[in-house]
Amino acid sequence: MNYIAKINVMPKKEILDPQGKAVRLGLENLGLEKVEDVRVGRHITVQLSADNESQAKQMVEEACTKLLANLIMESYDYELEEA
Repeated sequence: MNYIAKINVMPKKEILDPQGKAVRLGLENLGLEKVEDVRVGRHITVQLSADNESQAKQMVEEACTKLLANLIMESYDYELEEA
């Protein structure tokens, strides 16, 4: 079966996010002073083929923990759907 994994990788809340701070300041300069915080991360879409949903989840977990996310500084979550 074919699956699509929609993966979000974000900096952990304890980690400073200089890119998010820069975006927040840019928004403030545009007149959006009420924006209190911005966190910038990555959205990754992966298409994969697996025998079943369990195998697809295992593949996505392996991709996230071994390559897509730096688990010291980032966390991730994902949605898996049939293609």
